[in-house]
Amino acid sequence: MSSTAAAPYGRLLTAMATAFHEDGSVDLEGTAAIAAHLVATGNDGVVVSGTTGESPTTTVEEDGEILRAVKDAVGDRATVIAGVGTNATAHSAELARQAEKVGVDAVLLVTPYYNKPGPAGMTHHFTEVARASDLPVMLYDVPGRTGQAIPLEVYEQMARLDVVTSVKHATGDPTAAVALRQLGYAVYSGDDALVLGYLAHGAVGLVSVVGHAASAELAALIDDFQRGEVASALERYTRLAPAFTAVMGVTHYGATTAKAALELLGVLDNRRVRGPLVPLDDAEVAALRAGLAAAGLLT
Repeated sequence: MSSTAAAPYGRLLTAMATAFHEDGSVDLEGTAAIAAHLVATGNDGVVVSGTTGESPTTTVEEDGEILRAVKDAVGDRATVIAGVGTNATAHSAELARQAEKVGVDAVLLVTPYYNKPGPAGMTHHFTEVARASDLPVMLYDVPGRTGQAIPLEVYEQMARLDVVTSVKHATGDPTAAVALRQLGYAVYSGDDALVLGYLAHGAVGLVSVVGHAASAELAALIDDFQRGEVASALERYTRLAPAFTAVMGVTHYGATTAKAALELLGVLDNRRVRGPLVPLDDAEVAALRAGLAAAGLLT
């Protein structure tokens, strides 16, 4: 990978899945294996206990155990970011304090979902959680899941806090990266399929889901673009297009498709998820396999 001077956590990070045992308990060994796989195949870092990690279903205690397992597995050679986003400020602050005790590199803080607090409430939430620890904060803007985007006025307010360093941006609008860069944010694309558009507008990297199956290829794509080899980056993107569709084109994409991909690759021996999610069925797995194969990711 090229120099990460402008990318505080590296160029490619994957929002990683959490493995579960047959009885539904957290499989810490399996989760550590996912992290090791991701780092070995090209990730500069991992995001733990985000939506893809099924954070709405895990307890504070489980989040701490997961974070420690991942930190122990890869923390000496990759950045580890803890997802602490919830729709309760006190809960998120508690998770941030726990993450600081574990010793990770930063926290990922999503817009409170369902409550829809508005700009003033959003600013209050972000500020209180940011002040709960000394860890750097990556905001996460994903209106498709939270019900509202982060307004520019909130970005302006949060940019005044030294600990707020970056944003995972998944609004579908790569052009927004221009204004966010001008405010001082390191912008990460939060959408695999829009990565080239985000890079073209000044994003420093990608927080991926498709990285569970395509880390080496995505890392090479970003590296090509950063070195000015845009035609090569576009060629890589075109080859990966079937994988983007296969992983992100399922209605209940995310943990379900990530785990099914890991099963197909032999990293996991199952694709278990916690309710309300259900695993991909056989037809969905077949479609995922076909898309990954078309992208050259399965032998």
